[in-house]
Amino acid sequence: MSYFKIADLEQYFKHTKKAVREPRKFWGKMAEEAFLWYQAPERVFEFDFTNGDIKWFMGGKLNITKNCIDRYVARKGDKNAIIFESNNPDEPTQFISYNDLYQRVCKTANVLKSLGIEKGDRVCLYLPMIPELAIAMLACARIGAIHSVIFAGFSDAAARRRIEDCGAKLVITADGGFRGDKTIKLKEVIDKAINGLDCVEKVLVVKRTNQDIPFQAEKDVWFDELYANASEECNPEIMDAEDPLFILYTSGSTGKPKGMVHTTGGYMVQTAYTFANVFDYKEEDIFWCTADLGWITGHSYMLYGALLNGATTVIHEGIPTYPTPSRYWDIIDKHKVTHFYTAPTAIRSLMTNDYSYITSHDLSSLRVLGSVGEPINEEAWHWFNDFVGKKRCPIMDTWWQTETGAILIAPLAFKTPTKPTYATLPLPGTQAVLLDEHGEEIEDFQQMGNLCIKHPWPSMARTIWGDHKRYVETYFSTFPGYYFTGDNALRDEVGYYRIVGRTDDVIIVSGHNLGTAPIEDAINQHPAVAESAIVGYPHEIKGNTMYGFISLKVEGNYRDRDNLKKEINQLIADHYGPIGKLDKIQFVDDLPKTRSGKILRRMLRAIANNQENNLGDTSTMINPEILKKIIEEKL
Repeated sequence: MSYFKIADLEQYFKHTKKAVREPRKFWGKMAEEAFLWYQAPERVFEFDFTNGDIKWFMGGKLNITKNCIDRYVARKGDKNAIIFESNNPDEPTQFISYNDLYQRVCKTANVLKSLGIEKGDRVCLYLPMIPELAIAMLACARIGAIHSVIFAGFSDAAARRRIEDCGAKLVITADGGFRGDKTIKLKEVIDKAINGLDCVEKVLVVKRTNQDIPFQAEKDVWFDELYANASEECNPEIMDAEDPLFILYTSGSTGKPKGMVHTTGGYMVQTAYTFANVFDYKEEDIFWCTADLGWITGHSYMLYGALLNGATTVIHEGIPTYPTPSRYWDIIDKHKVTHFYTAPTAIRSLMTNDYSYITSHDLSSLRVLGSVGEPINEEAWHWFNDFVGKKRCPIMDTWWQTETGAILIAPLAFKTPTKPTYATLPLPGTQAVLLDEHGEEIEDFQQMGNLCIKHPWPSMARTIWGDHKRYVETYFSTFPGYYFTGDNALRDEVGYYRIVGRTDDVIIVSGHNLGTAPIEDAINQHPAVAESAIVGYPHEIKGNTMYGFISLKVEGNYRDRDNLKKEINQLIADHYGPIGKLDKIQFVDDLPKTRSGKILRRMLRAIANNQENNLGDTSTMINPEILKKIIEEKL
């Protein structure tokens, strides 16, 4: 395992060079040394970007759960694999050891088999953040079924699209779920979602809220009843390295959701490698990723990456502000969490609360902090560093995507010097480049370009389920010979990458390509501002100009909005340049967001461009009521 773990920055550079010069040796040795195979891979990789044909560890036979669970049962079965904190802090904590996890995964796998689920069948999971969700994912992997987790905040229409697209044979849900002070009727959502869908044969229902639910005897099955009688042993299905492990849907800005297909061997190798190195994992660490398992971050770092390293991972059912805004700090203090990996949206939300909620807790156990999901603005970075990490915990600003499967650009904790708002350096094996609009590589510093990858990596998605043509067109056609991330970035004089935003978040004003992220970063430094989002709209002279939607913090008296607008534009001028000043500023109560906290910029763009009738799918929103108010108050 010494080859697997990077010891220092010097070794990082050695690994990076080796991964470029000899990628087959680099990844082949890692796969051989760090994992259990029924049959070792015969070839490390083959790829053809033109046709979107990528394969890793061909000929290798394995089961990922053998690497996640079985090998740790043998030598440290009593160690906690999962610590579960429910939505209600008065509910007892669940401590699930590796021995317990083995038994529960095997029994659940046998439940699935009793319902006729076989290798290659698709199983959709629409569950709250409870241990049964993680266990069901692993149970699917145990028997070779392909799991597709649907975030349990999606509407019935959004769930239906995903269930129908992958042709799920089984849906696993719960009678309901708890989220803050709300009880969600999950089973009713699924009943609507699958109405008339021929592919779904059974619905397996987990008891969580014990509320009355509609129950169809011919289709619905109680999980508890089958689980009680299931065998505690289930031999893992032998999988080919390129067999699908899961399908995870990502919305994108247009079109139907894309079902990204991740395969078994490559995903296993790279999620384990990045978990160990980005976060400097040590044996006694307690790792907490606050993402939902319905998103790729939950898959890769709450579950698979953590368990592949034999770590203890925390799962939290609730939200950061229930029953009080101290909930996250309660959990860190209670379980002596060492690693706290969360999203900038959560950080900015926590920043608005009184500092007493955090200062009243002992956070001295924290060793490493992480940011994921979007570029972190400078004010949030410093608050995270100062108030949570006490200026002693490095912040891992990680860049990656659902499509990449694992982190591709990030610091290495205690090895890479960090820099606010910069994801720093590509990890070994990530051959990142910046391309101009003509597809030429950009070598200059601080020049924005299209972030692309010019060599495949093991954990990359292999296709879009049922639509390989769309996969090729989306990721390999814009810049032939490269994987196109859809993100804009720039690089500083030492090679650190700063992710500026999506390519559709770049606004060309008077011939200048202006990325919205650094301008929003400047705006968010104003003490009155909670969050901001900038979109472009046509201008008869400049071609395009910028419209800022800005939400304010609750505290403070900001009645003089004209002065506030001037102060914000002055901040932009000071931190970005006068070219970045906003022509329009609209103060809003909140920004439209998905249930995972991402700002729905496409909707703001439609509003700014007088296209209110073209807002698109609103089913993924957590706050749909805000749209009407923004439209009514539009400038």
